[in-house]
This record gives sequence, structure tokens and C-alpha cells, in this order.
Amino acid sequence: MGTNKTYITYYQSPISWIEICGTEEHITSVLFVETEGESTTHIPHILIECVKQLDEYFTKGRKTFDLSLKQEGTPFQQMVWTKLQDVPYGKTISYRTIAKWCGNIGYAHATGRANAANKINIIIPCHRVIGSDSKLKGYRGGIIIKDYLLNLEKENSPSQQRLF
Repeated sequence: MGTNKTYITYYQSPISWIEICGTEEHITSVLFVETEGESTTHIPHILIECVKQLDEYFTKGRKTFDLSLKQEGTPFQQMVWTKLQDVPYGKTISYRTIAKWCGNIGYAHATGRANAANKINIIIPCHRVIGSDSKLKGYRGGIIIKDYLLNLEKENSPSQQRLF
């Protein structure tokens, strides 16, 4: 089993099916899907661990993830995805603030595009990014799922606050 082979498994979250893809060493995508697909015959340990950690997240026991991640993207996208992992559980941040963290407040739209390109949902918490007007903006899984995730975290946090 080579390291380039992709494996797939599914997790039934309280709100939607989640498709988890990865290699023997890395998680490469965690995406909300409408229905369960077909899992590969062999499920590497890292995918099993991802399912376990997602289950702990949804049952309010896990606030951070400890998984090896790898997704393809431009250097700017990689920088945004790294910064997203600095947004704490139960907190929200604006696209503008993420852009500022990346070195230029004028990159807010590019930050939004990088956020939309993130294929490792929940673990790279792009759902925690909201508009500077405090409104929920687009989310790959849909606004209903984004709202659900933010409320789940809010209910399990001492106080939800914005970081800007």
C-alpha cells in the first residue's frame, strides 16, 4: 500500500455525512456530503483516528484535533489554512482579521477564496470565520452546517467571543 493511494471512509455526524479521505500518513479531506458513499476496503489508522476525533468533537469532548494533515494549495492558501488553525474553539474571527494575520488587510477577499478552497472542514476550522458585520458568510458545507458547528462550540465554551 503506497503512500500515494487514497483511502475513504464515512462518518455520520449529527448534521450530515462526512467523507474522510487520506493516505496511510495524512488526512487530505474532510467534507460534508449528502449520503454515505462506499468506503475503501482498507481503512488506515489515521482515518480511524480521524473518525474517533470527529466523534469526540460532536459529543463535546474534543476542542482541538491531533492529526497529520496535507492538502494541496497555493502558498497563500497554505498560510490562510495555517492561520485558521490558530482560531480557538468557540471563537469567531473575520475574513479581514485573517487577512491582517496574513500580512495585508486588503487580502480579505483572497482570504475568503482560500477559506472556500479548504477541503479539511472542521479540523481546519474555516467555519469560525464570519463577516466583519458578524453575519455568517459562505461555507462549503452550507450555512446551516456552519451555524450548527458554531452553536455546538458556543454551547461547549465558557463564552464565545470574536477575536477582532
